[in-house]
Amino acid sequence: MIEPKFYAMPTSVCHPLRALTWFFLGLVLVALVWMLWGADFLMAAGPLPSRVDAAVVLQGSIVAEKTRIAGAMALLKQGIAERVLLSVPKESYWGESIPPVARVYLERMYGAEYAARVDFCETSAAVKSTEEEADAALGCIREHHWHAIAIVTSEYHTRRAGILWRRKVQRQDPAIRISVESVADPEFQLPWWRHRQSAKMCLGESLKLIWTMLER
Repeated sequence: MIEPKFYAMPTSVCHPLRALTWFFLGLVLVALVWMLWGADFLMAAGPLPSRVDAAVVLQGSIVAEKTRIAGAMALLKQGIAERVLLSVPKESYWGESIPPVARVYLERMYGAEYAARVDFCETSAAVKSTEEEADAALGCIREHHWHAIAIVTSEYHTRRAGILWRRKVQRQDPAIRISVESVADPEFQLPWWRHRQSAKMCLGESLKLIWTMLER
């Protein structure tokens, strides 16, 4: 009787297959970790001081902007912020000046008393990133001679915004103290991987954050 013979897979084939298997297992592990803690990686709001000179509202989508303004106005009402600085484009798509329109909105939503404590920092059309917005807003902050600032932005944007703002302050005016206040953004729903829009936002913001962390 002839016994069957078993042949071992050649080493030249085995090593690439083993490497490919480990590669895919690694991808699965990274995906699982990102699903569980990806949103936490983006968020880094710390405790606010008891008093700041101004709460600075960063620009965002229409929904995000309203939420961020509400967060800043809450700090104003609580007595934590003395003023609110609203970063806005110099004009709308149709050539309208933004501050007058925004002032009407603020008075309607929060009353004339609180709206009067809001200042505007108009940015040019060239401002298209958080870093460029920080450059523009720091000029307005220095004009007001403020030294303690709370940056108000969506929770998923807090870590990157904090890194960029602290870098700018360290290089331009180390006397300014920066803290970051987060607000829950209705457009960023958790768990993020179950919502198409949230997944796009998480992926995009994660890539931007990694790039920011690698920069000097």
